[in-house]
Amino acid sequence: MSQLAELMQQFDLAEGFSESRLPGVRFFKALQTIPRCPLIYDPGICIVVQGNKIGYLGDKSFSYDANNYLVTSVTMPFECATFANPDEPLLGLYIDVDLPLLHELIAQLGQNHEFTVHNDTRLPCGIGPAPLEAEMVDAIGRLLKCLQSETETLVLGSGLLREILFRALAGKQAHVLYTLAAHNSHLGRVARALKLIQRDYAARLNVERLAQQAHMSSSAFHRAFKEVTSDSPLQYLKKIRLCKARDFILQDGMKAYVAADRVGYESASQFSREFKRYFGQSPAEMVREI
Repeated sequence: MSQLAELMQQFDLAEGFSESRLPGVRFFKALQTIPRCPLIYDPGICIVVQGNKIGYLGDKSFSYDANNYLVTSVTMPFECATFANPDEPLLGLYIDVDLPLLHELIAQLGQNHEFTVHNDTRLPCGIGPAPLEAEMVDAIGRLLKCLQSETETLVLGSGLLREILFRALAGKQAHVLYTLAAHNSHLGRVARALKLIQRDYAARLNVERLAQQAHMSSSAFHRAFKEVTSDSPLQYLKKIRLCKARDFILQDGMKAYVAADRVGYESASQFSREFKRYFGQSPAEMVREI
């Protein structure tokens, strides 16, 4: 067992997600393999210290495990398979990306050549793995030790989050974080449209309105959006609506037809068809399984 896994074992975590003492940091634990299924990650850094996850985005797949952490720069629906067992559970933590802090760090780094991102005409995808290097492992270990104490969390926690984000800016996915912070970059513009979708997912959104939010032409926006998320804008919107509806049904006990209306579906039958196609189960089947 790695040193990070030993540190996480000391928290005696329940299965699923658990809040830590520090806002913006959550633990997760899984005791069994979970087949490939849809989920959503918000902007953050996902660090697996034991076990393995494989993500699927369009025709691409990527692994994040004890050797690779995952950076998500925008809210991203994708599919994921989890590999774990009771003797060796999946253990990890998820750290939200604080955008004001990201801007501050990039401003402080300035033109330091070691961290400067060169211009590239290719648009970065909004999610990707990076090798878990020794400096990042050390920072995460100190964060886990700090989180065991309320006093240390209060005094040291924010500084350690700052260091971890700094280390991510030195990692393989640094270019994604840099371009997200650049207000007029394509990724930055797409991110503004994604925020509109997150806020108004139940509204009648179309490509033209989203493109206006991004200050791009409809055709340029459509291309940029697909390169960032691997989905068209309307496909992405549908996934967000379905995932929100699933949460309403499973977490709030909402009836399927009410959830469908809440997320913007005008036809309950269309919602049921698309829900089963996306999740592989009808809402009723999913509730029975839970």
